[in-house]
Parts: sequence; C-alpha cells; structure tokens
Amino acid sequence: MTDPTQAPVVDGARLDFAGEMSYGDYLCLDQVLAAQRPRSPDHNELLFIVQHQASELWMKLTLHELGAAREHIRAGNLRPAFKMLARVARILAQLNQSWDVLSTLTPAEYASFRGALGSSSGFQSYQYRLIEFVLGNRNAVMLGPYRHRADLLAPLEVELARPSLYDEAIRMLSRNGFAVAALALDRDLAKKWEYDESVCRAWVGVYRDTAKHWELYELAEKLVDLEDAFRQWRFRHATTVERIIGMQRGTGGTSGVAYLKRMLDVVLFPELWKARADI
Repeated sequence: MTDPTQAPVVDGARLDFAGEMSYGDYLCLDQVLAAQRPRSPDHNELLFIVQHQASELWMKLTLHELGAAREHIRAGNLRPAFKMLARVARILAQLNQSWDVLSTLTPAEYASFRGALGSSSGFQSYQYRLIEFVLGNRNAVMLGPYRHRADLLAPLEVELARPSLYDEAIRMLSRNGFAVAALALDRDLAKKWEYDESVCRAWVGVYRDTAKHWELYELAEKLVDLEDAFRQWRFRHATTVERIIGMQRGTGGTSGVAYLKRMLDVVLFPELWKARADI
C-alpha cells in the first residue's frame, strides 16, 4: 500500500489514491455513471434518461427528509422538522427547474426514440407514489403497478397503514388542546385525507394567536410552503409534457397531459388553504 505521507501533492491536494478511498469510490460513480443505457441510437435519449434518473435521486432525498420530519412531528420535536420540511421545499424547487432542461427536447426529437420506452412511464415511479402516500394522497388502487415486485409493494402497503405527515400534524394539534374531531384522528389511513371542518377551525385558532401557538404556526407555514412547491412541480411537469407530446396518451397508458392536469386539482392540506379565508 502506498504511504500517504509520500504521495505527491499539488497545492495541498493528493494525486495518488492507490489503496485509498477517492471521490469516485465514495460516490460509487462507476455504478452511477454506468446506469445510463439508451435503448436507441438517438442522441437525445441520454437527456431523457439523465433527467429522470436525477429526479429519482432527488426523490430519494425527499423521502429521507419527509420520513424524518414525520417522526419529529410525531414526537413533538418540531424544530428539526422545520429544517427538514424547508429542505424538501428546496428539493422540489430543484426538481421544478429540471423541467427547463427537459423542455429543450422537441416533439420531433422525442418521437425519434419514444418507441424505445415501451410501456415504461413516470406514472410508474415507485418513489413518486411513496411521496404522495407520505403526504396523504392515498389510493390503494395505485398499488397495481408494483404488484409484480414484492420488494416495492411491501413498503407502499406499510405506508398506507401508518399516519401520513399531515395526520401527524393534526394529531399534534389535538395534543395541544385543539378540538379535533375523533373521526379525523381515527380514520382509515389507507384512504386520501378528506377535508375536516374541526381541523380547519384548529388551524384558524393557530393563525389567530400566533404568539401563543408559534411552533404550530411555523408548522402550518412549512406545510403550505411544501404544498406550494409540490403544486409548482406538478404544473411544470404537465406543461413540459404538453410541450413535447401534446395531448397524446402517455407511454404507460394514461391520458397523458389530461391525467397530469387532473392531478393539479389535488389538494394535500385543504384546511390550511381554507383557513386563510377564515382568519
């Protein structure tokens, strides 16, 4: 093994990494950079692959942060959760900007390799589905695309059985003395969250006395920031897809842009938006 004290240096930087861990070793770059495998000879397919793989990496970090934030909220330890939720909002902003790169793909360029995608579609993204489940947009029907993969299906089923991030926030309201209806606290967790008037009144109470409920007020605003960023990401996705394929059906069989536009109507934390009109 090379003696580190004898390795050549330039401006303090080592040049010999024989037997030592390098940047590429730490990041497993051999595997990461070998994961782009275009299925057509078309020049533009690499852009499509890189954009989606990079998005999946950002989604992995999003799930890491959301999971930890949920645990902190459950434990009543809100300050670390604030930092994590703020980070997720920044990640979503980064994901939103990535559509700018993909939008350089023209309809003609995409058509030249679209056939190579087969039936694969972003609709099937396991991590995106898990993010939606964590945030409370739940529907057991959406487990379908993963039933052929037990390793993917199991974590999604586990997620449907546990409180979402928003469920934990609502339970936090209850623990702080707000009159949250029992049906909101003991609901079918596998289903999408539905608007509850008692929860709206609780958030209104937080906003009307922010000095008394400062941490809950901060939590409310972090959740609004998060949904705001998530909506922008969805909107930019729909716009980019429409720019590239118009109103064609998606490769995975969805109605394409029509489906994505319907998703823009999904509200994750409805009481936080309704409360603004009642303060």
